[in-house]
Amino acid sequence: MGIDPFVSWGTPSESESQEGSGPLAGVRLAVKDVFDVAGTPTGAGHPRWLETHDPAGEDAVAVARLRAAGAVLAGKTHTDELAYSLGGTNQHYGVPENPAAPGHVCGGSSSGSAATVAAGRADLGLGTDTAGSIRVPASYTGLYGFRPTHARAPREGIVPLAPTFDVPGLLTRDLALLREAARVLLDGSGSGTATRLCVPADLWTDQSPRVGAALAPAIARLGLPVHRTPVGHDVTDAFAIAQAAQAWHCHGEWITRERPEFGPGVGARFRRGEGLTREEVTLARKALDEAADRIRVLLDGGGILVLPTAPGAAPALGRPEDRRLMTLRLNCLAPLSGSPALSLPAGLLDGRPLGLSLMAARGHDEVLFDLAARI
Repeated sequence: MGIDPFVSWGTPSESESQEGSGPLAGVRLAVKDVFDVAGTPTGAGHPRWLETHDPAGEDAVAVARLRAAGAVLAGKTHTDELAYSLGGTNQHYGVPENPAAPGHVCGGSSSGSAATVAAGRADLGLGTDTAGSIRVPASYTGLYGFRPTHARAPREGIVPLAPTFDVPGLLTRDLALLREAARVLLDGSGSGTATRLCVPADLWTDQSPRVGAALAPAIARLGLPVHRTPVGHDVTDAFAIAQAAQAWHCHGEWITRERPEFGPGVGARFRRGEGLTREEVTLARKALDEAADRIRVLLDGGGILVLPTAPGAAPALGRPEDRRLMTLRLNCLAPLSGSPALSLPAGLLDGRPLGLSLMAARGHDEVLFDLAARI
């Protein structure tokens, strides 16, 4: 049995629930509990964090922008522990059940926001995406999930995990609402056109043929030439090292002082971050810089990288994170290159939603919405 995706300490006041004016007037907004909301504690998925931090003095910039445009706060939502997971589970609070696939997880770490939007209890979900934490829940719950260009996204007022990769992102059932919310959230306006689809042979052949078959019709409807150039070397472990090093840098002092209990997966990742050497981190960073250069070449001149958002549909409740590394491999390319990515509901596998991810060159966020409209 899943938990209510809204946290008990994030219930909006009557004034916060009043409809404002603007392009998002009346849109019900669910906010992942790593964003500051004025007067409300930020729990970050861990009861010890909740106990050791005062309520926020002001809204995170992302929250403030959406509310200024008329969005109505529906509440704050559960997340995985310190947002350091793609599993959609939490050792302390439990698991929000997937409304689109009962008996299955929503995926993490923006699990609560995805659950509320998929259930129709909110129209717009605000979450974060460090390594797929918007896109994976979107895939599992049949939503649109948008990770913006890193440089265009406001990150003030968010509990960090790995600041080089962290960005706020959006979840919706409706593409038109997603486009409007992105316009409100992001700095500046994008440019560019899509000229070709990069469907890398190495990453697609690593997936189940059933995943490819389920997503092939959506790729065909995009109506662009397909190139099969491989992405190249697998940098999943390098990304995990860089992420762990930053996560320990952000939270190591608090963890050492407060000795919080973590679930086994999250705890192991923090321990890895604690034990990394400077040489390991330097080598990982070099590998990621080289991978980012390869991605930029693929995307130059209107290339769109096309990938499954996840290696399968949502796992059953209680199932371990046995697909984490492949999920990370598919989703780490956008954060390591700072590129925008959009997961769109594009197929079904065993009756459960399956997302297709589109990734564009940095600053070309709006191109992704144009492409998604074709599907």
